[in-house]
Amino acid sequence: MTMTEETVAAVETPSPEAGREPLDLTLVKRVLEAALLSAAEPLTLQQLRRLFAGELDVESLRRILDELKAEWAERAVELTAVASGWRFRVQPEYQRYLDRISSEKPPRYSRAVLETLAIIAYRQPVTRGDIEDIRGVAVSPPTLKALEERGWIDVVGHRETPGRPALFATTRKFLDDLNLRSLEELPALEELQSALDASLDTTPAFPAQEALLGAPEEEADVATPTPEDEANAPSQDTEYPDHAG
Repeated sequence: MTMTEETVAAVETPSPEAGREPLDLTLVKRVLEAALLSAAEPLTLQQLRRLFAGELDVESLRRILDELKAEWAERAVELTAVASGWRFRVQPEYQRYLDRISSEKPPRYSRAVLETLAIIAYRQPVTRGDIEDIRGVAVSPPTLKALEERGWIDVVGHRETPGRPALFATTRKFLDDLNLRSLEELPALEELQSALDASLDTTPAFPAQEALLGAPEEEADVATPTPEDEANAPSQDTEYPDHAG
């Protein structure tokens, strides 16, 4: 038997349950606002769908979220999509007012930490040795540890070379904190500091792009020792593996 277009539609579109009324758009928006404003972390589309017991398909939900985003665009709080899902956040230009009553001070990172983060973000995945080659200086374990503790970088594998050094890459949290959905949205290197300022109020400035991604910079916090320096230096445990074996 050949199915008509009407019967195909009837099979593909399940009938609503008895007694269940169609979802009201205004109610859907208010529920989404309540969930997103009260959530400590971004919520995925799958999580938001569960608010409506599956009555809302992904495309409809995405359209409603886009409408909400437009409705909140001129307010002090904005709705935004990041790598981990959807969330509300304070518009950057209003954050400085909130900082006046906040007891939590944003972390401040050294130039070495921020340079290392920039190299990982734009050249990932990279090993500690790669970072040292680009910066022209040694990378101390506390530098990488600070970024790992912040949740911005993680070990994603090991290079199949002698010693199997760890490969570092950025995380979803890094993208979330910069209000980005993917690595393709990373700003130009010279703009990355401004993006970090907006989320963390960090003050150290990045060096020029060519210093990070090309030739080694002139100013270094730790000079790479020469063979003569190593021969004359007192014995110290200064060798660090790229990862724990």
